[in-house]
Amino acid sequence: MTTEFNRIITLLRKERGITQKQAAADLGVSQALLSHYEKGIRECGLDFVVRVADYYDVSCDYLLGRSADRNGLTLRVEDIPNPEGVKDNVYKDGILHTMNKKLIANSLNILYDKLGHSHNSQLITEVSTYLGVAVYKMFRRVYSSHGQNASSLFSLSGRRWEGYASATMDAAEASINAILDGEEVGDGPAMKDTSCFAMTSESLEKDYRLYSSSLQILIKNVEDKINKKIN
Repeated sequence: MTTEFNRIITLLRKERGITQKQAAADLGVSQALLSHYEKGIRECGLDFVVRVADYYDVSCDYLLGRSADRNGLTLRVEDIPNPEGVKDNVYKDGILHTMNKKLIANSLNILYDKLGHSHNSQLITEVSTYLGVAVYKMFRRVYSSHGQNASSLFSLSGRRWEGYASATMDAAEASINAILDGEEVGDGPAMKDTSCFAMTSESLEKDYRLYSSSLQILIKNVEDKINKKIN
């Protein structure tokens, strides 16, 4: 059984606010057995997978991590919507790069919409700084790899820019964490309530029908890469 299964069934239960005892009773298993399934200690049969799919109104493919869509749809790169104003150009090296561009851009649409709900301009500024510097670093690396490109495009010297850029990202991330923890940062007000960021996988699909699958695929892809580095 895929390792995604135990994570997803736990997530669905908690998002619905259902206790493990109640879910076990509804699914016709003992709480101890459901606990083992959720922890990945034991593997279940396909009949249980179908019962869980019916119980949470999702597809078996979604439960098994085969699809980021709750209905089990498998997205092709052309099915992933373009961010506003971006043409659907396929890179010469293949569709994978086009898909990654779409996943990042669509996920940013959700992130910035959620940030807008906070009405905290300092938070939005710090997130924008962090992301902007990340793009700057990658672009400068690509630009500078060709020795004939004029270095005068950038005002920071080659010996200073990387350290300063990384320090700026670290500072922005620290400010973001402080704001979300309720501290005052800069001229922005303290953020005492983060209820504007309350969300579930179901609410994301409902609120961002076009983009939610992109975000969930991005999350899975990134975590797969992280797990490979760790393991």
